[in-house]
Parts: sequence; C-alpha cells; structure tokens
Amino acid sequence: MKQFFKFVFASMVGFILAYLLFIFIVIGIVGALVSSTQKETTIDSKSVLVLKLDAPIAERSVEDPFAGMSFSGMGNMKELGLDDILKNIEKAGRDENIKGIYLDLGDCPSGMATLEDVRNALLDFKKTGKFIISYSEVYSQKAYYLASVADKIYLNPEGELMLKGIAGELVFFKGTLEKLSIDAQIIRHGKYKAAVEPFMLDKMSPENRIQTQAYVDALWNQMVKGIAESRKISPDEINSMADKLMIERAKDAVDRKLVDSLSYKDGILEVLRKKLGIAKDATINSVALDKYNDVYVAEKKESTSDKIAVVYAYGDVVDGEGDQNNIGGERISRTIRKARLDKNVKAIVLRINSGGGSALASEVILREVLLARQTKPVVASFGDVAASGGYYIACAANTIIAQPNTITGSIGVLGIIPNFGRMMKDKLGITLDLIKTNENSDYFSTTHLLSDYQRAVITRSIEQVYATFVNHVAEGRKMTFAQVDSIGQGRVWSGIDAKNIGLVDSFGGLEKAIETAAVLAKIKNYKVSRLPEMKDRFTQIIEKFSGDYKEDAMMKEYLGDQYVYIKKLKTLKNMQGIQARMPFEIVLQ
Repeated sequence: MKQFFKFVFASMVGFILAYLLFIFIVIGIVGALVSSTQKETTIDSKSVLVLKLDAPIAERSVEDPFAGMSFSGMGNMKELGLDDILKNIEKAGRDENIKGIYLDLGDCPSGMATLEDVRNALLDFKKTGKFIISYSEVYSQKAYYLASVADKIYLNPEGELMLKGIAGELVFFKGTLEKLSIDAQIIRHGKYKAAVEPFMLDKMSPENRIQTQAYVDALWNQMVKGIAESRKISPDEINSMADKLMIERAKDAVDRKLVDSLSYKDGILEVLRKKLGIAKDATINSVALDKYNDVYVAEKKESTSDKIAVVYAYGDVVDGEGDQNNIGGERISRTIRKARLDKNVKAIVLRINSGGGSALASEVILREVLLARQTKPVVASFGDVAASGGYYIACAANTIIAQPNTITGSIGVLGIIPNFGRMMKDKLGITLDLIKTNENSDYFSTTHLLSDYQRAVITRSIEQVYATFVNHVAEGRKMTFAQVDSIGQGRVWSGIDAKNIGLVDSFGGLEKAIETAAVLAKIKNYKVSRLPEMKDRFTQIIEKFSGDYKEDAMMKEYLGDQYVYIKKLKTLKNMQGIQARMPFEIVLQ
C-alpha cells in the first residue's frame, strides 16, 4: 500500500510540474502574440526620458518573451541592448516632446567601452540644447563617470559617491586543481599569454602584472580625463581625492565640485518641473527607456534599397553553430557570406565583443571577412573587448575602430589538456588500465599524462597556429611579421595603446563605424540591417526551459558576483582544440 501511495504521489507531482510548464509556455506564447501586436506608444509634450542603467547592457536587445520573470520570483531579468539605448538617445534629441534626460543612476554593471558609447551619445544629445540632470543616492565610479556629462549632478544628503581608483582582481585555480588532483597540461606561445596562468600559478606572473597594470591604468586615466573635462577639475585633483579617499560624506562631493547640490527625491522632482516649465503640483510626464523604444519619431531619409549590414559577434568564439550568446564559426561565417552575396548590402560592419576562443572557428570566420573585403568595405567595431580570437576575426577589415578603453590585441595561442586520472584514483578510488594499437593511440587522453613526444607535437601545432595568426595580422594591418610578433606574444593592450602600435585605426563606437562604412562605400542614404537575425519568440520560449539555459540562469541569479568563478571552470571544461583566447578575465572594483 505504501508503494501504491508513493507511486500515486509521484505521478501527481509529475503531472503538476508538467501542467505548470505548459501554463508557462502558454503565457509566453500569448505574451509574444500580444507584444507583437502592440500599438505604437505615444508620449505627451514636455516629457523627460528616464535612463536607469542598473542591468548589464547587452550588445543587442533581445525580444524576450519572459522579460520580467526570474527563476526565484518575479524580478526583472531584462537586458537593455546597446543598439536600442544609442538609438533612443539619438531619437530623443530629435523628438520635440522630449525636453531633457533624467539619469537615475546607482550602479552600472557594464563594461567600460559600452559605457563610453552611452556617454558619448549623451554628449551628442547635449548639443541639441536639451537638458540632462542626474540624481542618485549612491554613485558607483562607473555611474558617476556617466553622470559627469550632466548639466547638474545631484546627490542625496546622506548618500555616497565612490571615488577610489580601479583595482583589478584576477582569479587563480591552481590550488583548487591541486586539491582535486587534476593536472592542467599547458602548452602556449607568447610570454604574455596568461590565459593559462589561473591553472598553473597562484598569482600573476611578472609579464601578466605588467600588462594588467597597463590596462587598468588606461581605464582609470580615460575615466579621469572625462570627469576632468566635464567638471572642470584637474586630473591631479581627482587622483588626489581618490588616493586619500577624500569623499567621505555627501557634502565633501559638493565641496570638491564633483556634485552641484545635495537634494532628496522631492527636490529633484521640483527641479524637473522647473526644467519642463510646468506647475509645482503638475504631474511629470516621464518615459522609461524601454517604453520609449516603441515611440516613432520621423527621420529625414529618402527611401533606398542600399544597406549597411551590422554583423554582431559577441561571446566566446566556438566551433560549429553556436547560439545567440557566442560566436559560432558556422553561424557567423554564414551570416557574413549572406551579407557579402546580398547586392543591396554596400558595406559590412563587424561588431565584436569577445575575448576569443577556438582558433579554428576564428580562421573560418576570417576567411569570410577576407572574401567580403574583395567586394565591399568591411569595418570592424570593437566593444568592451576584442582580444585574441576576437582580434583574429577583425584583422583583415579595411579599418578598425575601438574605444580608448577597449581591451584588444592578445595575439597568441594556447592549449590545455587536463589529466583527470590522478583525481579519479586519489579522490574516487577509480583506476584505469590502457591498451592501444599504436604508440600514440592515447593522444589527447584526459586520463593520462602526455608523453614528451605528444607534448612536442602539440607545441608544433601551437607554433603553426601562432604563425598563421601573426601572418594574418601582418597582411591585414600592413606590417611585417617581426613587427606583429614584437607586439604579440599574447599581450593585451588598451584601445589607446593599440592605436599607437597600429592595431587600431581610430576611436569611436558603433555609430561611427557605420558612418565610416558608408563613407567607404560612397553612399549617403542607407538602411541598417542587423545580423544574424534573432530567433523567433517560440524558439526562445522553448530554449528558456532547456537544461543549459535554465542551469546557467539559475546559477547566475543565485550566485551573483560569485558566478564568474563557476563560469571560468565551465569554460575550461568546454575548451576544444587550440585556443586563441584573451589572457585573463579581470574583475574590476
């Protein structure tokens, strides 16, 4: 009888879970259908656009049928796309109903180059003569960097403004591997190729410390320069404030001219009413960024069939098809080929935000870039990072545009073959015995150590891939092999340094890259086509319930900042073949 009730209970639980899953799918489908038939949003005159950038900014907006839902509750998981943020800020400048922008800032958990794009868009908005004001209870350094463009900056009287400089923290797993009895067999080319250091050292090598310090210094100097120019404060003063932690209280921020005034939220609402020219008790017409995306503002453009194709390549470079969160060699090369063969596409912009990955997939994508360049201009636009494999796929472009704080370069390759044999024996009591038909039948085994001969074979392969990488860069950048090798060796550079050594042509964001592509293609009137095409909503709904997506989303949500450590180990597990990968993942504080 107990077994009977146990069986019935299990069946009931299974039925309930299946029913709930069905309900979620139906809700997603209905939501997708409703949102697809939504009418154009209209706004009132004398409105203010509200920017609240407290979620990571993705390269592209994703029409997520489950936006607003999380695995632990009903929290908002929606990621704003940089493409739509920039489009909406520019549109607000032309919109007669938008009188200004209100920056509601706290933390801005996005990369520095991404924030540089947003900041430059805000600077362009100011040229229209409209106002920008900023308010926060707590300004992080990134948030304040954005806020510094505002006409007036306000801070809560009991609030906080962080100004301390940038600290970079690298994570090392050598001790973890030792505890687990895992041997990380590493072959690399380049004295700066530090992607493998987390698995073989417990701290930075001298070479890695040099490049990391240089990059962090470049990030901070760019931030200091922007704040100094906007707030009319000398860089030396800003550095002194950071060195001595002078901004202890909100009043200190006012005294040091970092903030214009202290105010509570009700005071900010009064400021907005005055800016909008409305009565003291009048309702403020405000529109959030995501809602403003549905507002139509006419552009003065003639009808044309000419297009500039923007091909987005972000995430790890992986072999095969990949997905929307990485750079699949097959998917991205096919997309470039499609744009190359489209007679209406007059130029291609390759938008890259990647620390690299598979060297073979990078080569597959580069081949299509080379073919495309024979028929139409190709412009590479770098986001937060375009290093190693990310730089590999860009090096043949007609011109390369980055932000001053983009991390790039890292021309080098590596291979990691983990040996789990010792772990299985020491930790699990599992032993393995081996038979083979040929001397090296166990080549690339993950349960035995490499022989000296096998290590030599892999080393030769690494050297060959490195030589190919360097030759591609030399040809694309019109440099000699020796010149590229001298700045290669796996070293990473900031955008500023990369421009000085010839790896980058000019500074700017995606919009500048599109404008540059139009100039090279000799067209003035054009449409922008964004590729690859996003998956349909039904496919997204199904993928939301797939094992990999759900597992990653839940771990990210529950682990928060600690998720980066799990992600790093998971990346190691999924590495296949020779890697052209950025030498480190740095956590900035």
